[in-house]
Amino acid sequence: MYNNGKLKKNQSNQLIFQDVYFTWADKKDFVIKNCSFSISNPGLWMLVGENGCGKSTLLKLIKGILQPTYGHIQRPSNLSLVFQNPDHQILMPTCGSELILSMKGDLSKSFINKKVNYCLDSVGLEGFWKRPIHTLSGGQKQRLAIASALISGSDFILMDEPTALLDKLSRKKILEIIKSLIQDKTNPITVLWITHRLDELVFADKVSVMKMGKLSTWQHPNNLKYN
Repeated sequence: MYNNGKLKKNQSNQLIFQDVYFTWADKKDFVIKNCSFSISNPGLWMLVGENGCGKSTLLKLIKGILQPTYGHIQRPSNLSLVFQNPDHQILMPTCGSELILSMKGDLSKSFINKKVNYCLDSVGLEGFWKRPIHTLSGGQKQRLAIASALISGSDFILMDEPTALLDKLSRKKILEIIKSLIQDKTNPITVLWITHRLDELVFADKVSVMKMGKLSTWQHPNNLKYN
């Protein structure tokens, strides 16, 4: 994986943890312990664990908000985050203006229109360009947050308990949208989905269980043993 501490070129857009430990400056115990894994292939990767197991700390390490006490982390070059509460990341008054805010570069009006419509359609928000944000349901706001990640050009999306505030029907819809985006052969994406809901794991391609700062081996959900 590493060559004299340097990543190989074909690993530049992977998420790689190698022997990562983390502890807070005023604490002795490690919150993250001997954490090694890599996520390289498009798919829905789910990390499940109870509250207090270290998921939030791991998320901050992935985003670069925190740095490991020991070990190495290679972060994807094009990583986006979808929050648990979309109100914490949506800034603009309408769906269209929110997506335009996430676009990068000096782009033509025709390209912007085409891209915004495509991303809205991809998450089931057809015709929502001028829809005011305050009229959206919680599930629709979460779909808009996913569209914002897509339109920014990200091919690796980190989702932090994205269905925590949604009802059962909305949770299922979000998961179905994510699966369809992952299976899009023209532009497949990788999603790391952090959750505590065991019923969501059936949608996953790979699952890891986090307990007391340690991750289990990534495996198919049918083979998962969660005690």
